Amino acid sequence: MIRVLVADDQELIRDGLASILARQDGLDVVGTAADGDEAVRLARDLRPDVTLMDVRMPGTDGLEATRQLLADEPPPTKVVVLTTFDEDELVVRALQLGASGFLLKDLPRQHLVEAIGAVHAGDLRLSPTITRRLVDRQLSRRADPDRLRRLRAAQRPRDRGAPPGRPRGEQRRDRRPALPQRVDRQDPRRSPAPEDRRPRPRPAGDLRLRHRPRRVSGARSSG
Repeated sequence: MIRVLVADDQELIRDGLASILARQDGLDVVGTAADGDEAVRLARDLRPDVTLMDVRMPGTDGLEATRQLLADEPPPTKVVVLTTFDEDELVVRALQLGASGFLLKDLPRQHLVEAIGAVHAGDLRLSPTITRRLVDRQLSRRADPDRLRRLRAAQRPRDRGAPPGRPRGEQRRDRRPALPQRVDRQDPRRSPAPEDRRPRPRPAGDLRLRHRPRRVSGARSSG
């Protein structure tokens, strides 16, 4: 027997759900709550297997009540959010808090009964419309070209511009700066070395040619 607690601020819906579930085989409605504070108190006292939690309730709302209950060690109950609001933010927040399901109030009676049994067995249950919308949003995010460009731009600098299909270590080796090669070439802006400014010795033949006219000139003056 699965023990169920119903929390909803609208009396007609609260009593109607309790009456419907009480007539189902395998379910036992152990209590009802009109707000979040009462839901937390009854869940801790009665420790039902599954609590059907409305979202918008006076005082402590359904999400805050869910947070308080699932923060206990161990949690006194599993929570299934049952609401008319299907905003994605509410769905994500409820799942982040640890809710085991998020269902809309327009689902058929038998689907609600099956969802309670599945959550009691450890499964997670979402309304089909919510599941489809979340999947479509995730797929659209993956196919967003702007998001793809942002992901590529966020790559680490050492991975950018590297040839595709090569190991990362090899890419790093290719990017090492090449050592400068020594070239024995004089810079034209530099003055020559001191030894380059010394006069080079002339060959011996040049000296003989330079002094020969002097000997000839002396001979003429003596004659």
